[in-house]
Amino acid sequence: MDNNSEPAYKKISWASPSFGGNEREYLLDALDSTWISGGPYVNKLEETFARIMGREHAIAVSNGTTALQLGLLALGIGPGDEVIVPGFAFVAAGNTVIHCGATPVFADVDPDTWCLDPRCARKAITSATKVILPVHTYGNICAMDEICALADECGLAVIEDTAEAAFSKWGDSYAGSIGDVGCYSFHATKTITTGEGGMVTTDNQALADKMRLLRDHGMRKGTKYWHDCVGYNFRMTNLQAAIGCAQLERLDTVLEARAGLYEHYYERLSRIKGARLQRFYDKVQPAVWALGVILDRELIHVERDEVMQRLEDFGIEVRPGFYPFSVMPAYKSTSQPVAEDVSSRIICLPFHPSLSAEDVDYICDRLTEVIRG
Repeated sequence: MDNNSEPAYKKISWASPSFGGNEREYLLDALDSTWISGGPYVNKLEETFARIMGREHAIAVSNGTTALQLGLLALGIGPGDEVIVPGFAFVAAGNTVIHCGATPVFADVDPDTWCLDPRCARKAITSATKVILPVHTYGNICAMDEICALADECGLAVIEDTAEAAFSKWGDSYAGSIGDVGCYSFHATKTITTGEGGMVTTDNQALADKMRLLRDHGMRKGTKYWHDCVGYNFRMTNLQAAIGCAQLERLDTVLEARAGLYEHYYERLSRIKGARLQRFYDKVQPAVWALGVILDRELIHVERDEVMQRLEDFGIEVRPGFYPFSVMPAYKSTSQPVAEDVSSRIICLPFHPSLSAEDVDYICDRLTEVIRG
């Protein structure tokens, strides 16, 4: 062995899907049935998801982004309209507003929860505002009591971007079941996955009918090649839904594993001076999707990007926080000081049920080593 070679470290992935139930059986069943586009697993997934979330309607879609777009389109959002979007969020929230021809108006976030600050949302409202679009970041839930009260006061709709917070709860209500429309992602990194895929939920029959119509090229159920409106192909396949049905059967097991993982991380990270976890509102029972740690520059004198690179050198895959819309020229956003500060200091550590207690200890030990120099 070359004495000058770098030491070999165990590779720890940032995310990993959890398959341990009937995924293979249901997927093969869908294949054998020849129902590989639409099919019975799609209906079953919609019914099961609606029941879990306590919603009247659940519409399966191709991904979380199309879920957002369907919600906006069903509400009639288009040119001349404005939608309030948090300045720190995955870009889909802004992109879908733009794709509808409307204007995203970015509002700053809370420095501790990293979610939309209701005070900033209020300041961003104009006569053109039609929707508030809170993004439930990393598994946290936005201040929904204040946001819904603000929306009611101003006559606005609320679309919840719940891509990162499926199965988190605000009091007794699941994230995504509080506003007019809830949008979910089943991407490969998410708590429940279908590879790609998503879901949109609502209690409003008219909105549900409109979203189903738009999802399938504008065709009403039972008609062939007659289109009531200009629609889209936002459908989920029966193959994806088969995996999703198996995933939901194991939901309690997955959530329990992720909760235990968070507790272990919390116990270890709380000992590290200058490394702080995201704060959850008192009413939140989180189903954490991503574990964000924010570095205090007054206590830690190593730059965030250097910390990330050192962890990668130790075989630990990490990710930065989302870039705020205000630093990306494509979005023409005004400055969002809190979003910009938070984004520049966040590191997202590996977080998935495949991690062992020893993995978490290794990650936290290496993080401590790096930030202490």
